[in-house]
Amino acid sequence: MSRLLRWSPLLAVLIAGSVSVALWAQDAEIERPTFTAGVTEVIVPVTVTDENDRFVSNLKKGDFEVYDQNIRQTVRFFTAEHNQPVVTGFLIDLSNGMKIRWKNYQETMTEMVLALMPGDPKFQGYLVGYGTEAEVLVNTTSDSSKIVEKLNKITPAGGAALYDAVWMACTSRKLVKGEPLEPRRVIVVVGDGHDNASKHTLDEVIEMAQKSQLTVYAISTDAYGLTSAYKKNLIRLAEETGGRVETPLEDTYDNTQGFLSRPANDNREFANGTGGFQARILSSLFKSITAIAGEITTQYILRYQPSTPGDESKVHRIDVRVNLPNVKVRARTTYFPPQ
Repeated sequence: MSRLLRWSPLLAVLIAGSVSVALWAQDAEIERPTFTAGVTEVIVPVTVTDENDRFVSNLKKGDFEVYDQNIRQTVRFFTAEHNQPVVTGFLIDLSNGMKIRWKNYQETMTEMVLALMPGDPKFQGYLVGYGTEAEVLVNTTSDSSKIVEKLNKITPAGGAALYDAVWMACTSRKLVKGEPLEPRRVIVVVGDGHDNASKHTLDEVIEMAQKSQLTVYAISTDAYGLTSAYKKNLIRLAEETGGRVETPLEDTYDNTQGFLSRPANDNREFANGTGGFQARILSSLFKSITAIAGEITTQYILRYQPSTPGDESKVHRIDVRVNLPNVKVRARTTYFPPQ
């Protein structure tokens, strides 16, 4: 058993410890509609952190202000309850560039699945793999074992159709009754942001994600000071939908003395001198999993019905403010209004 997988009990305590025993849906109702472009209610998951990037808890509805096109809105729904129902799309890069440390990335995604799908039917998930083409490998389910089993069988090869994978997450999988309000929609990408095979563009998939009220998170696979130019694609996907990007391996080489000595292959990954380097990698990945899963399960959820309707082809700006000093607020910045 790997070192990362042995941390699963701790991860369960940190992430799933507060899950209610009450079932959200006895039979996990699943439908197969397509995502609609217009919205009658806007859902805004909000993360609030202090100057040390720690989550700020115990805020009340009155601490928040939401502005739509610079006009203050009435918040119709607010909750600070942990572990709100969520459907998570797990998108994993299957391009050739993932071969270097494929086992680590498989384990990373496995831990993320177990953290965000702890066995309660109110937590659903699905798996999309993207190489030269994107494919729904496991459709929407509350059974995490189906996704874990598939992850253990796939191997990387070919190009990278990241944008098509995001598009597919928005259009080509089973939906759970109540989306996107309850449960809300999230995707987590494990990859470097590279795309050389998609039919859709980055602008198109960002617009689709915004229309679908979907939040994008990512664990970047860039490592060892060899940051690719493609990470900016992940950052844009995340920031424009209210999520963020974790970069667990970016400083691993800089902070690890004596573990690396010489180039090991044409991709400039370095050979490790001791088992300590592998432990460093797994520890960094674990912290990123905890950070993303923790944020998804501890966000404030606000909903409002816009008082500023308009052309559904025109993006609207959202501004969420918190009446506290020295805090950072992260939330979706745009949406497409209803007809």
